[in-house]
Amino acid sequence: MIPFPEIDPVIFSLGPLKVRWYGLMYVIGFSASYFLVKYQIQKFGYKKLAEHFDNINITLIISLIIGGRLGYVLFYNLPYYIEHPLEIPATWSGGMSFHGATLALIIGGALFAWIKKIDFWKGADIYTVTIPVGLGFGRIGNFINGELFGRTTEVPWGMVFPGGGSAPRHPSQLYEALLEGLVLFLILWSLKHKPWESDSSWPHGSMLALFLIGYGMMRFMVEFFREPDPQIGLISGVLTMGQILCLAMVAGGAAIMLYRKRQIR
Repeated sequence: MIPFPEIDPVIFSLGPLKVRWYGLMYVIGFSASYFLVKYQIQKFGYKKLAEHFDNINITLIISLIIGGRLGYVLFYNLPYYIEHPLEIPATWSGGMSFHGATLALIIGGALFAWIKKIDFWKGADIYTVTIPVGLGFGRIGNFINGELFGRTTEVPWGMVFPGGGSAPRHPSQLYEALLEGLVLFLILWSLKHKPWESDSSWPHGSMLALFLIGYGMMRFMVEFFREPDPQIGLISGVLTMGQILCLAMVAGGAAIMLYRKRQIR
């Protein structure tokens, strides 16, 4: 067993203002994505996206927050929020769904692209390959907070989390940071140029499809080590809600890949 590192979630305080590691991780993730997207716009010469860069970023951030919150409400705790509707906007109390955020990002990005006459698939590829960076840092933030920990285990690297009882548990947040963060980023970043090659069999939209498939598969596997949400548990005694949503995510990615490949024939 490895002792859980005692890291104060608050980095420092300035009066009532508290700067937390979790918030810092998201700032780092958003900042990294911002500069990596900007780099690609310059590299691939996509001037149309450059013209609306700041506005699309604002649109995507708003979409992420709204989608993440509504996804949690609908997928993970709907009965509670039906009884307490005034708590739905209370994002500060916790509860965000990445699957909901992903769906909202796609919808928000598609609407913005349609209004501004931007090629959605090109823009989606540029942004998508940077998402794992934020995911990785976000999971590290979860680990520092001691939240979203794994199931009980006897592996040597099991940890006793402050809110997880006395039994050692899988540090599943670190599994996700490694797979959904580092590994998925390296895969997507190494392939980012493919849709931009004139003779490529990878149509624009491939990076979005590959992200949905890759994330869905990796998250599905890690969910076997992650403690199920207590208000839901295992559905039919087998799968978590996260795994069911991941299956839908993989199916959506495969559908996008097939659709785009048919369009370029």
